Amino acid sequence: MSDLKEHVEHIVYTIENGLSYEDAGQEEEAQERGLEVTDPIDGMDYLMDALDIQFIVNGNKEYLGARVLVAFGGPNIWIDTLNNRVEGAWWRDKATVYYDRDCMDIDDALRELWECN
Repeated sequence: MSDLKEHVEHIVYTIENGLSYEDAGQEEEAQERGLEVTDPIDGMDYLMDALDIQFIVNGNKEYLGARVLVAFGGPNIWIDTLNNRVEGAWWRDKATVYYDRDCMDIDDALRELWECN
């Protein structure tokens, strides 16, 4: 299995199973909120490290989904919430893995960000 596919599968695992503040390197955020570092982060916390967000909307500007850039420059990896998949590319190597559940509610956080615009 390629390193790219492993990286994409790791992101899918994270989306489906969540991360703790400690795993995400956000121990200070947990302490500021009076939470344990072992508590799970939510979608907004996950998006704090997003490199770019492309919103997907319909003709009425209603939110449908988004693409979130979570790695850039080797490889480039996007989370696509419209199609529930993670896509990675590095030169000619490409990997796409679908996910079944969004444990951190990343899509809901993205919808909230869009609706605040």
